[in-house]
Formats: sequence, C-alpha cells, structure tokens
Amino acid sequence: MSTGQLETKPVLKVVNLDGGYVIKNRHGKLVKFVHAVNNVFLELNPNRILGVAGESGCGKSTLAKILYGAIEPPLTVRQGSVFVKMSQEYKDILKLDKDYLSKEIWWKVLSYIPQNSMNVLNPMKRIRDVFIETYRFHGTDVNKNEVTKYLKEAFSTFGIPVDAINAYPHQLSGGMKQRIVIALALLFNPKIVLADEPTTAVDVVTQLGILTALKNWLRERRSSMIIISHDMSVHAYMDDDIAIMYAGSIVERGSAEDIFSEPLHPYTKLLISSLIKKGEKTIKAGIPGSPPDLSSPPPGCRFHPRCPLAMDICKKEEPPVIMLVKDRVVSCWLYSKG
Repeated sequence: MSTGQLETKPVLKVVNLDGGYVIKNRHGKLVKFVHAVNNVFLELNPNRILGVAGESGCGKSTLAKILYGAIEPPLTVRQGSVFVKMSQEYKDILKLDKDYLSKEIWWKVLSYIPQNSMNVLNPMKRIRDVFIETYRFHGTDVNKNEVTKYLKEAFSTFGIPVDAINAYPHQLSGGMKQRIVIALALLFNPKIVLADEPTTAVDVVTQLGILTALKNWLRERRSSMIIISHDMSVHAYMDDDIAIMYAGSIVERGSAEDIFSEPLHPYTKLLISSLIKKGEKTIKAGIPGSPPDLSSPPPGCRFHPRCPLAMDICKKEEPPVIMLVKDRVVSCWLYSKG
C-alpha cells in the first residue's frame, strides 16, 4: 500500500462510544448516571479540522476527555472505542494503560488544549522553565538556548512578546497565557490536536488571532484537529467538517460547507439561524427551552421537547442514524423512509 493511500485513512476513529458520570453516595451506592455521551460515531481525516458544536452542557467536554483517554472517576466509559492511527496501525486509547499513553500517545501523537487552559500554568515557574520541564518529562534533554530558540519561533507564530519567556503567569494577560498554553500543547508537533473551547475566555480580536495562528500551524504541518466549541462563528471560521451534538448524541455530521448552507436537523437549523450575519439588523431569537438533564434524558429523540417539528414517534423512539449521501449523516425521524 502506498504512502498516499495510507494518508487517506482517518487519523482517529470513534466507534459506538457511550459514557458519562457514575454518581454514588457516601456508602458507594449508585445515586444516578449522567449519560453525557450517547453512542457516538466520528472520524477525523488527515489534514482536516473537525468541529464538535452544540450548546453548553450537551456533553462536548466529556467527549473530549474520553477521546484523550483522561478518564478518572466519576467519569466512566460503558462501551465503544477510540482508535488513534499510529505509523502503521490503530490503537484503541481506551485499552491502553496510562504509562503507555503518557509516553507514546499524549503530546506526541495526540495533544490536548483543555477548556480554561490559561489556568493550567504553574504560578511558581517562569514560562521558559515550564517548557524545559515539559521537554525533559518526555525524555528530551535540552538546554536553555535550545528552548529559547523554540520559544522565539513559537511566540512569533502566536503573537506572544519575546520577553514573556522570562515572565511568571501572573505577569501575563489571559490572552497571552492562552497562547502560551497552545504553544506548549504543540511542542512535539502532534499529529492530532484536541482543543476544548480554546478561545472561550478571550475577547473577539484575540480570539481571531489565536484561531488564525492555530489554523496556519495545522496547515503547515498537515496535522488534524478536533475543535470543540458552543460558538458557531468559531466553527464557521475553522471547520472542514462538523458534528452537531445535542444532549450527548451526535444529531448531524457533514462538511462545514454543506451544514452551513443546508442544515438538516431541526437543532442544527436553530443553531445556525442564531448566527448574526453582516449587515443584519433583526433581533435573533434563542432556541426555546433548555437542554435536558442528562441523568434523566427524555425518551425517544432527546431534542423532541424543544423541536418545532416533533412528531409522535419522536417522543417514543430514538431516531435512526441515516446516511443520506457520502459523509452526510443525520439522526432524525423526518428523514426516515420507514
């Protein structure tokens, strides 16, 4: 098989993933299960940006943690696999021990930019020392001159002042810290970047700068990314492909161009209609109602209590996953031929 053929295979595959949070009382008895990820299927292709979109509280950050393999109680996975493509084979992250993950997968193959990542920097260490320690933790012996060279290049890419190298985190703005954490996550040129709301705590001007730099970095290195955000304008700017998530379920998947030009699922239509378009003066209406309690989701389609097009069957039976054309998938009874 040629190298070209290998590059067409997905770099990450999510198969039938189901999980959430097991909540127990002080006696260890199950109180409830928060079903935050409901039978998710996804594929991330080489040199592509896949967006996961949806309202806050729909399970996006839980999905991110599972995809990265950062699974600690009360988070649990009930079934499914997360396959990451190594050089010649796929490995299921959910079946690997933490030692292998930390040495062979994390940072080098799959890197993670967590939500509110500006708060992860050690307040007692200078920025240069944070990078030196990260290099050494992953078995790379470097001196300060080598780290300084990398930092100057990375800081130039992400618009960070060079003198931030010797700063402590409290001496930097939130936007600067966010950029530094992103540069840290990209330290070993990972093949896959998993970004959970990477710009949610910065202003729109800073957001655009960060997203542009991140997008350029990915294109130059032919890396792939899953970007998770509730902000549809972020997805409009960044994504090649989009998965729309509602109450733990993926309700629609497709190319960004197709989904923004012709959304299919009622929830997707409402999300996109909430976007403010240039020159538009009308007041936008929000989506009526609220997302359901994931410890007690409604029967049938989880969106039916808020859906303007809900039918009787939507209230009783979970909708099928329907592939309309290649790479265009919707989970909705409106498109069922049965």
